[in-house]
Amino acid sequence: MERLRQLLLDTGYTIDGVRERLGSMAASALAREELVPALRATAGGDPLATLIRLWWLGVPVPAAALGPEVLDSGLVEEAGDGEVRATVHLQPWETGGYLVSDRKVRPGDPPLRPDHVVGAGGASANLAQLATRRPVGSALDLGTGCGVQVLHLAGRAERVVATDLNPRALELARLSWALSGVEGVEARTGSLYDPVEDERFDLIVSNPPFVIAPGGEGKLTYRESGEAGDAFCRELVRRTPRHLNPGGQAHFLANWLHVEGEDWHDRVGGWLRETGCDGWVVQRDVQDPAEYVELWLRDAARQGTPRYTELYDQWLSWFDEHKVEGIGFGWITMRASGSLDPVVRVEHLDHQVVLPVGDYVDDVLDAIAAAHRTPALDSARLRTAVGLLDERVGLPGAEDPIRIVLRQTQGLRRSREVGTVEAALAGVCDGELALGPLLNVIAELVGQGEMPDADAIRPLIAEGYFLL
Repeated sequence: MERLRQLLLDTGYTIDGVRERLGSMAASALAREELVPALRATAGGDPLATLIRLWWLGVPVPAAALGPEVLDSGLVEEAGDGEVRATVHLQPWETGGYLVSDRKVRPGDPPLRPDHVVGAGGASANLAQLATRRPVGSALDLGTGCGVQVLHLAGRAERVVATDLNPRALELARLSWALSGVEGVEARTGSLYDPVEDERFDLIVSNPPFVIAPGGEGKLTYRESGEAGDAFCRELVRRTPRHLNPGGQAHFLANWLHVEGEDWHDRVGGWLRETGCDGWVVQRDVQDPAEYVELWLRDAARQGTPRYTELYDQWLSWFDEHKVEGIGFGWITMRASGSLDPVVRVEHLDHQVVLPVGDYVDDVLDAIAAAHRTPALDSARLRTAVGLLDERVGLPGAEDPIRIVLRQTQGLRRSREVGTVEAALAGVCDGELALGPLLNVIAELVGQGEMPDADAIRPLIAEGYFLL
């Protein structure tokens, strides 16, 4: 694979090289599964155009245009008339490496094989951006698929273990790692934590088979566990603590149900409260059942097929039977804090945040824990977070604003409506004076009769407006 890797690099088959060659119009069309603009952009027959057509677009190319590095790789097959086609999708990745997977299914393609190995995309990038960036001794990629998370872990983990239920996924993942120059990965076959039953890690990441489907015919290993509802994600969370070293973190992508008569915060938060770990759940999107079914039928290229309507109806019937009103998409982070008083925060954030979250996820977890565990805030010396804005809305000429909003320009970019006391505190908090005396002075200045309760500031600490 080293000869093939060098050829790819020398030819410019990299993220930047492919983007530059295709251009924005062709790239946008590919996102809609339209090939024509990309085929036009790669019509020149030069080496880079040939590789893009072969590996990225999945169309036959002349065998005479390829060298032994490709023809002898075992990753192409004869297509007739002196042409060859790729048997896999080989894509450059943002780490500078390469990923080997099955080609993304397109409308009109035959149904996916049950052991289909999906390539990297938005979900893979989201998980990589979520995981902490701090160096660790050991890391586990649970359900590695094409091996994409290992490319991100290799630079900061001394030891990496990757598992997958699908043996074919591990076969292609090994090719990904070889083409990316990543060595020493311990690859093991099995479900959930079975392959690492007695081991602990400093960092665990997983993009698991979280799709909530009725099961039965056509189950795809890469996205569906076969478990009822969101039980698989709950079981993943439940079993994680016994595999984390003290202070270790776990980061997962997940889906969860919004059920009639039930608060989703309690549902997902309950998964974590059973574990004894600190936890942070962020819901990034919610889809209604019809949107959700359409998304995953489209993912399997079922639209336009004879059974599309039947499968759609079966899936919606299952949601109706279980009183499902929506499906949440988001991430779950856990930390083995060792505290006898673990803290769990569950929230919905659908606005744009600063990426990668992994650059500051440790600070987020620290803030949530500090707000919960600091026994007395009166003597705490707080600092206002860097980049905090004070936004006021009021009538022209009025002395007092109608509303005051504190808005973060960094990190999670949260915003919160506050009162005059909290706004005044944000203007003077520099870590020099204790909170109690500061609140006393502010109360006098704004004409408040008694000192505000210092504990009322805890939510603002948990959300990162003030730092302990």
